[in-house]
Amino acid sequence: MQYGICHLSAVPLRKEAADPSEMINQVLFGECFEILEQQAMWSFIRLAHDDYEGWIDNKQYLQCSPGFYRGALKKPLSYSSDMVEMVAQANSQLVFPIFPGSPLPFYQQKQLKISEHAYEFSGSICAQKSPRTEIVNFASLYLHAPYLWGGRTPFGIDCSGFTQMVYRLCGFSLPRDAYQQAELGQTLSFIEESEIGDLAFFDNAEGRITHVGIILSDHKILHASGKVRIDQLDQTGIFNPENGKHTHKLRVIKKIM
Repeated sequence: MQYGICHLSAVPLRKEAADPSEMINQVLFGECFEILEQQAMWSFIRLAHDDYEGWIDNKQYLQCSPGFYRGALKKPLSYSSDMVEMVAQANSQLVFPIFPGSPLPFYQQKQLKISEHAYEFSGSICAQKSPRTEIVNFASLYLHAPYLWGGRTPFGIDCSGFTQMVYRLCGFSLPRDAYQQAELGQTLSFIEESEIGDLAFFDNAEGRITHVGIILSDHKILHASGKVRIDQLDQTGIFNPENGKHTHKLRVIKKIM
């Protein structure tokens, strides 16, 4: 088995091995993966943190040894926790931004490693589980971020990418897609039973779960729809006060934290 790691800010993971193909996810700086198939220009990979699979451009990652791969995934992991922070490659002039939730492999005393390369990082980190009250602070990093199918950064994010990244910053691991996240946790019968940080899931006309959001206080929900926004939540679903309509039909509420 071969292994790789992302050494760029955020790289598209595509459905097919072609630049025009749909972006189904993003691989963030510091995320490791298995290389399942390698072609001349593309590799089919499986992400270590959630087993998500797709095609990545060979120019947008570095191969790493099995020992590095295993060591980089040892807990507790450290993650960048600011909106945007800069990382610098040691002994070079290479400096570039990374996004919240980006793993920092082998982080110690503001140093980290990406395959055989050393980097310096002096920004804020999170490396342990946070109390439920912190979830709103982490979620606010993405407020008003534009909706982007497959996105996982404050510069473009989708609904399940949003919940996955916010939970990661709080020290909890979620699968990538909404229907997968809905399989976790304890089911609640009523909105009144929910607390800040619980997840609400919504289905389409065929009954398939297609949307997820983070419950706030006072019957409000934070979710990615057009942008990351705050709307009202009731037993019917999400109510958008701007257009006076329900936009998503509530299916289930889950307590995961």
